[in-house]
Amino acid sequence: MLRWLNLILLILFPVAWFAPLMRAGLLPLFGLSEISVVSGLQSLWETDVFLALVVTVFALFAPILKTLGLALIQFHWLDARALPMVTLLGKLAMADIFLIAVYITLAKGLGVGRIETAWGLYLFTFCILGSLALGIAEARRHR
Repeated sequence: MLRWLNLILLILFPVAWFAPLMRAGLLPLFGLSEISVVSGLQSLWETDVFLALVVTVFALFAPILKTLGLALIQFHWLDARALPMVTLLGKLAMADIFLIAVYITLAKGLGVGRIETAWGLYLFTFCILGSLALGIAEARRHR
């Protein structure tokens, strides 16, 4: 059962990357623009390459590599001794959720514009937390 739940994450992560994380606008009178992980990364690559690289690692590479690594362990194509490294990748992916939450909190606190969270943020958070839970369950299974 764990392996199938993990494989579902391979589908859900790309959906979460393109789903709207938040809607942001400068003034309340105008419409809000939807921001996804991918659209945010596109903007970051144009303005701050270092931050774009960090977010790309946390938001894209860490979660998908963790999910793939866990799948390889579950299907016995990778030794279970790799599980601590796979678990570390899951923790790195959680850092991205923290960064997004900090940015939303800062933007709301400044009161310059308007930000609303969207369903993609919840999906992305669910995927990260689900991946962490599956990693913990897999580690317990191997003990």
